[in-house]
Amino acid sequence: MRLNNKVAIVTGAGRGIGKGIALKLAQEGAAVVISDIDINNAKEAAAEIEALGGKALGIQGNIAVRDDVERMFTEALTAFGTVDILVCNAGINRDGMLHKMTQEQWDQVIAVNLTGTFYCVQTAAKLMREKQYGRIINIASASWLGNIGQANYAASKAGVVGLSKTAARELAAKGVTVNAICPGFIETDMTRGVPEKVWDIMIGKIPAGKAGKPEDVANLVAFLASDEASYITSEVINVGGGMIL
Repeated sequence: MRLNNKVAIVTGAGRGIGKGIALKLAQEGAAVVISDIDINNAKEAAAEIEALGGKALGIQGNIAVRDDVERMFTEALTAFGTVDILVCNAGINRDGMLHKMTQEQWDQVIAVNLTGTFYCVQTAAKLMREKQYGRIINIASASWLGNIGQANYAASKAGVVGLSKTAARELAAKGVTVNAICPGFIETDMTRGVPEKVWDIMIGKIPAGKAGKPEDVANLVAFLASDEASYITSEVINVGGGMIL
């Protein structure tokens, strides 16, 4: 119960890594606001937490829309009184080779992954500066170092790393830590949908010899969100079984 009496917002938490994070934070005692583009997924995840005895609120929101982000924080404050932890997990991919990538593919990914994260971090910063406490954890990706067919995605996640480090510098003296996590190949419904040949290729790149689980990312999030990590900020931490992109 390292997060007892804390309130967390987790974006993109209706399924996959985000849901794993929300469940872990709830297990550690936090009340969790689950934001997702799909309201049904958000409500189902919230109901799962409540069935386990936790506190949760499922809301619909598109982080690429500033009004949605502001409403997300307003609903969190109305329901639980404050926000102590922000986990920016929501993200999309629209893969394509650089010479074939459309303007729409580029704009969509940047809007959600980078601009949306900025909206969330900025809104949290205003609140957390005032209360002199906060934990911001941004989910980037190992792809921030560059990956074939992901110019838009890699650029957005590299931007998240830069945003995280800048926010960490600005907020450190205010009692707010900001860190980024870079998951590698994590087993979710989405990755399980790739062809078996592609799956085998990806596993072959991982020294640990297996895909990660959402819990592997969630465990690190819970630590960074706790007071045990109060002197850790501006870090970029890989969770990838030793995978080198």
